[in-house]
Amino acid sequence: MTVEQTTGPSGLRERKKQLTRHALVRAALELFTTRGYERTTVDEIAEAVEVSQRTFFRYFAGKEDAALAVQQVVAAHFTATLRERPPAESPFEAMRNALLISWETIGDTIEEIVPIELHMRSYLMIESTPALLAVHLRRALELEDEVTEIIAGREGLDAGTDPRPRVAVAAFGGVTRVAGRQWGLGGDWSVPALRRQLADHLDQLGPALTREWRGGAGDAGR
Repeated sequence: MTVEQTTGPSGLRERKKQLTRHALVRAALELFTTRGYERTTVDEIAEAVEVSQRTFFRYFAGKEDAALAVQQVVAAHFTATLRERPPAESPFEAMRNALLISWETIGDTIEEIVPIELHMRSYLMIESTPALLAVHLRRALELEDEVTEIIAGREGLDAGTDPRPRVAVAAFGGVTRVAGRQWGLGGDWSVPALRRQLADHLDQLGPALTREWRGGAGDAGR
């Protein structure tokens, strides 16, 4: 893209739209995490950014879209990173490495929209809000379908007839959700803490499925 394209009238309009959208997301998450999702109205979000309700609906179908906007960015960053993983990596290695690397590199992208700290607080808010959690889980299933197709494509398989890509992705997704819940129960709600939880839980998947458990918790990971 040339300098003229980014600084010309159309480029400036697009930049203004992007800034307005980001401001609405930030205002929405601030209100949702302090006042509560159900108690916050679209009018209050729009008023916080000094725009009309009509403007809000130009960018979002409703409150849930604003609440989950950054989550969608994070998911897209993960799938883009997964597509770039070396072909020599196994499916599980590719997913694990893509997830951990994406959490190392997503920070600047999130910060363009909202502060990292606000995004992490919003994750906890989503997990504790039934209406949002239902939508979040539905979108997680849609993400699993996309990742399944990526993994099947990497391996030269048909996900419609070969169950292995879907099984692998389902196991991976389940472990990441468990790790996210455990992170939410802890006192350290930082990105590094989440990344550690993800790595620790993913590293237990193989042993949990293939090793005896009767040695007790002290044997985990050995």
